[in-house]
Amino acid sequence: MRIVTYKRIREFVAKHADAETPLQVWYHTLRAKNWQHLNDLQQSFTGVDYVGNHRYVFNIKGYDYRLVAIISFAAQKAYIRFIGTHAEYDKIDNIKTR
Repeated sequence: MRIVTYKRIREFVAKHADAETPLQVWYHTLRAKNWQHLNDLQQSFTGVDYVGNHRYVFNIKGYDYRLVAIISFAAQKAYIRFIGTHAEYDKIDNIKTR
């Protein structure tokens, strides 16, 4: 799967160095696979939920951070929409449009 917005990971890690390794694991795991639906994702990521409108929320670093990605299984692309703390995530009004 292709991750379209790797820059968001770099920007986040610059502020939260402790997230670097977990985000790299997320990135390389997602990139190495060819998933077709949520059940496939959940086999590698136990902390992932579908929230609607092609958006998936991943818990990163033991629930310290959250990553929201739009995933197109047909195109095999993931677009990172948000990476932040749980508090920052909780402030999102409508995750389906984020």
